[in-house]
Amino acid sequence: MQKVSKTEQKQIKSLKYKKYRYKNGLFVVEGVKVINEFLNSDYQLVRLYSLEDVFDVSEEKLRRVDLATLKSLSFLSTPQIALAVFEIKQVKALKYNALTLALDTINDPGNLGTIIRLCDWFDVRDIICTKETVDCYNPKVVQSTMGSLTRVSLHYLDLPQVLQSSGLQIYSSEMTGESVYSAELNQHSILVMGSESHGVSKEISSMSSPLTIPHFGSDNKTESLNVAMATSIMLNEFKRRTIEMKS
Repeated sequence: MQKVSKTEQKQIKSLKYKKYRYKNGLFVVEGVKVINEFLNSDYQLVRLYSLEDVFDVSEEKLRRVDLATLKSLSFLSTPQIALAVFEIKQVKALKYNALTLALDTINDPGNLGTIIRLCDWFDVRDIICTKETVDCYNPKVVQSTMGSLTRVSLHYLDLPQVLQSSGLQIYSSEMTGESVYSAELNQHSILVMGSESHGVSKEISSMSSPLTIPHFGSDNKTESLNVAMATSIMLNEFKRRTIEMKS
């Protein structure tokens, strides 16, 4: 077993906070599956702390640790065999390849992680985020993406400005609007999903075509859908149309 210095432990624990992630240019990944996803991507490994020899990495970057040490480093209530530190990579320039998703101030890490996984599933490669949206390198976000963060790029920008300059059709998911099932959907467009508590801002709503997911049933008392759930329905309908267009 190898010892991890107090300085090293302190730096890793500081990566729970956005300020220190970007100050050091580093973030944490936990669990064998997720770590392997990052190892097989263009993210650069800094150090790997593991209970077992199950990774193909150089000895220089590997630290074999005991369970007590891993527990002291982990952000999880139950540590998963290994923890790795990777470099935050430079995001490539935003490209509008078919459908692009935009997020207007999504605060919950679990929601953002699920949305990133959904984009990976539905082949949406870029997500534009307001600067107030939770950081994609938040440990809870990284964990909930299950590796999809390696294939989806997030761009934290001035969203209204980006939408205005895009030259694309803009849709927003709202409580009132045209049903997503009957609306004519432009596949080369931007779909905006709003915050968990306030929805899409008035500024963004004013420059977009509102779409809604209709209620079914006469006695439906559900006020709204979770933003990740609503995103899955919207993306599914957009992508379903591409199948219809090909047939």
